[in-house]
Amino acid sequence: MITIKAFEFNDFHVNTFVLYDETSDCVIIDPGCITDGEHKELTSFISQNKLHPVKLFNTHAHIDHIVGNKFVATTYNIGLEVHKGAMSFLHSAKGYAVAFGFDNVEFVDPVGFVEEGDVIKFGNSELKVLYTPGHADGSICFYSEKENFIIVGDVLFRDSIGRTDLPSGDFDMLMKSIKTKLFELPANTVVYPGHGGTTTIEYEKENNPFVM
Repeated sequence: MITIKAFEFNDFHVNTFVLYDETSDCVIIDPGCITDGEHKELTSFISQNKLHPVKLFNTHAHIDHIVGNKFVATTYNIGLEVHKGAMSFLHSAKGYAVAFGFDNVEFVDPVGFVEEGDVIKFGNSELKVLYTPGHADGSICFYSEKENFIIVGDVLFRDSIGRTDLPSGDFDMLMKSIKTKLFELPANTVVYPGHGGTTTIEYEKENNPFVM
């Protein structure tokens, strides 16, 4: 069974997720940790629970979701994996870091890529990759059919959606991603967004004013 631990990091209140199961293997998604205190909070949790980080992913490569990549990669000797569409953002990360006030941040290149339909395996667990562009090129979600949840990054929020006014944003594409990928999942699927609290597919289908 997968346990999900969420941390709220940096000034953009990014949800960083640690997913682990009974084997103690874990994956880290969207490390937004940037301060020494945030680094310690993450590593202390992993150490106290005797976890073994084996994979590192970004749901997308907007600056607030990637500022902790270097720290996690070097601390746990694991390589970053993203969708190929995220590369333009990774290549321009230093410029975005300066623009958004993230000083002295170092970045890492990915060691591999994931695509639509890939199955991520760790411990006894699996996550399926869904490609969901519209908020940003390279946006992906991680879906557990067995355990009925999905990590969606900034594609969908409770009562809201990801913004589409940033580079590569496209409202129509985002609507297609939500309606043909996310809203096709079982109604009781729990949704873990990149910011804010959890929701469900059923709730968003019935109440989200942007996609009704």
